[in-house]
Amino acid sequence: MEQQGLQAIADRLWVATRRLRFAGLETGTRMTVVGLADGGLFVHSPVGLDAPTRQAVDALGPVKAVVSPSRFHHLYVGEWSQAYPAAVVCACPGLEHKRSDVRWHRVLGDRPEAEWRGEIEQVFFGARSLESEVVFFHRASRTLICADAIFNLAHHPSRLTRVVARLVGNGKPGATWLERALIRDRAAAREQVDRMLAWNADRIVLAHGDIIERGGHEILRRAYAWL
Repeated sequence: MEQQGLQAIADRLWVATRRLRFAGLETGTRMTVVGLADGGLFVHSPVGLDAPTRQAVDALGPVKAVVSPSRFHHLYVGEWSQAYPAAVVCACPGLEHKRSDVRWHRVLGDRPEAEWRGEIEQVFFGARSLESEVVFFHRASRTLICADAIFNLAHHPSRLTRVVARLVGNGKPGATWLERALIRDRAAAREQVDRMLAWNADRIVLAHGDIIERGGHEILRRAYAWL
């Protein structure tokens, strides 16, 4: 599953996939890099900034924004903040308290920041209060970019991960059964998901599992049809 360096998946859209264990389970993680119209880079859910990664990123352009989109996707943001002091460093709501050691510039909501406005849309998926995730949409490539809103672990290389994925209802790309217990305000969740569906995304770049290259709108719709 791990891929070294950056992989181009669309025009001005790259990913870096890395191994990661969470609560003893191998889930993997993924960083997404979007090339903006002004030549700057939007970095979503950054991975560890080793020398090859930094060299690959620097070859693409200056880092303009570094985004930690979920309360669980923040491990490496501090080193990116130090390495790229000119970039705006952005947290999902609540993460600024959890990681008070990081020099945050913005706390994100539903309104795109000036650095990526007109190119990347966003929705604060606040009804999933455990993660407080901000979900993004890259207009040019029709790509939904998320951390935990969608999982795709049923075919993970780890047998244990595959078994756990099926136990929590992630037998195919989508959400899990846990969302039904964790989302208390279903009306708010329905409204937030509907705004994501309005994007009519085709591709979904997610943190945990293989990228979904086609049919993203239907996968998202099906994942939250129970709301």
